[in-house]
Amino acid sequence: MKTSVPTAAAESTLQFVRRGTVVSLPNVSPTRTLLQVLREDLGLTGTKEGCNEGDCGACTVVLAEREGRGLRYRAVNSCIRMAHSVHGQAVWTAEDLNADPLIDLQGAPLHPAQQAMVDNHGSQCGFCTPGFVMSLFGLYQNRVRAGETITREVAQADLSGNLCRCTGYRPILDAAQRMAGLPAAKVQERAVRRLLDQIPPPATRSGHYMAPDTLEALLRARREHPHAQIVAGCTDVGLWVNKGHRQFGQVLDVTQAAELRRIERYPYHIAIGAGVRLSDAYAALVKDRPALATFAERFAGLPVRQSGTLVGNVANGSPIGDSMPLLIALGASVVLMRWSGQGARGRIAHRELALEDFYTGYHQNQLAPDEIVAWVKVPKARRAYTPEQHSGEWTRVYKVSKRFDDDISAVCLAMSLQIERGRVVQARLGAGGVAATPARAWQTEAALNGQPWQAETVRAAIRTLSHEFAPISDMRASADYRRTVLGNLLWRGWLESQSSSVWPLTLEHPFPYPTGEAQP
Repeated sequence: MKTSVPTAAAESTLQFVRRGTVVSLPNVSPTRTLLQVLREDLGLTGTKEGCNEGDCGACTVVLAEREGRGLRYRAVNSCIRMAHSVHGQAVWTAEDLNADPLIDLQGAPLHPAQQAMVDNHGSQCGFCTPGFVMSLFGLYQNRVRAGETITREVAQADLSGNLCRCTGYRPILDAAQRMAGLPAAKVQERAVRRLLDQIPPPATRSGHYMAPDTLEALLRARREHPHAQIVAGCTDVGLWVNKGHRQFGQVLDVTQAAELRRIERYPYHIAIGAGVRLSDAYAALVKDRPALATFAERFAGLPVRQSGTLVGNVANGSPIGDSMPLLIALGASVVLMRWSGQGARGRIAHRELALEDFYTGYHQNQLAPDEIVAWVKVPKARRAYTPEQHSGEWTRVYKVSKRFDDDISAVCLAMSLQIERGRVVQARLGAGGVAATPARAWQTEAALNGQPWQAETVRAAIRTLSHEFAPISDMRASADYRRTVLGNLLWRGWLESQSSSVWPLTLEHPFPYPTGEAQP
């Protein structure tokens, strides 16, 4: 029997579900974005191109893929999402919500996400409106349909990836809270799943865009195609394509390998696979350490967190990436995997590195050409710190940026201290924005270890921290600002660890300004 060889056109065919049918597009370049496909190939111009870097949310669409017996809905930025990454998923744009035969509107002319915007005058210039509507649709499917009460805080969190140029957030938040009071809309998920079942899997070990569905196939493809560009959520690579105009002949997607789509819990650590989205990864970290909840929501907007992955953020290794300072402070390690041997004698080989040892320079690391970062291992939390007993684990991470939501850090400081009877037994500090790589503050840790956890110790550690790094001045902050803020963040951590009796100390600056000017 003769075996047919897929043609290049077949290998580059993109298929997804939209409006009750399977869309099939041949000859789609591996670096073509989903936004380009929607606007230019399908003529869906309701989805807007704003910043083209995943920052404003005007291009937001909602994806759905199988999860158990149901569907998992995620609002994502289509401008930085590679089109082939949605192969085998369902896609909704703002133009589909009241025109999809698989959404039962119970006779209403508009979906609740649309009607609520109309009723509450949520659209002003209108450019950002399609993106807001799609984030509302994601909120509706994930929260309203589940019976959750939508508070102002919930609405703000779910809309954190959408910017309104007319500053009209109040009516949009009103709309988010009032969707539940409108006639219910229901996606016919069985019909969607039947359509998804008609789509064959993408290429696994050959072709322009490879997305192997097992770890072994992924590692074999990595060995056979060492020059292929690895992607996960595409939130970085999408920027390289849009802003750097880079093109890649082959792309290797790690997010479909079943083994790497899991979060595994062990007695002493959590293992987060390379295919786990940032939103799920941070949910696992917050479950173990609730104090990280606020920081988790400040890591980009929700559409970025629902597209990008924790392992992808770690592998990219940006010195202003927010995950790495936290993970360094928590004592995390990375597991690197490759395929070793030939044929039936082949096997999966791995090695493990402390995260701070993984980076060798600016966007450089110890990854070999045939390896991938497969897992991040994070030690579980010990008992929480209690001021009354002066013992336990004290973990905090602080991000300083020009805009509170959906912005890149100027400085990030994470600290995790093991304190026993008022004395620091072990200190770990991770810093971002102060060096060519995410950095561990070894000297400051030494200044804290074995010392009493008190103001004098912290002041001495701040002096060490202010000289440990040599940050640069750039568009986000000056070098002096970064050094000063690092010290202030350590002081803030000390204050937050104390009982209410010390809160008046918040008015006291921990050390003199670099310019020598008088303290306020």
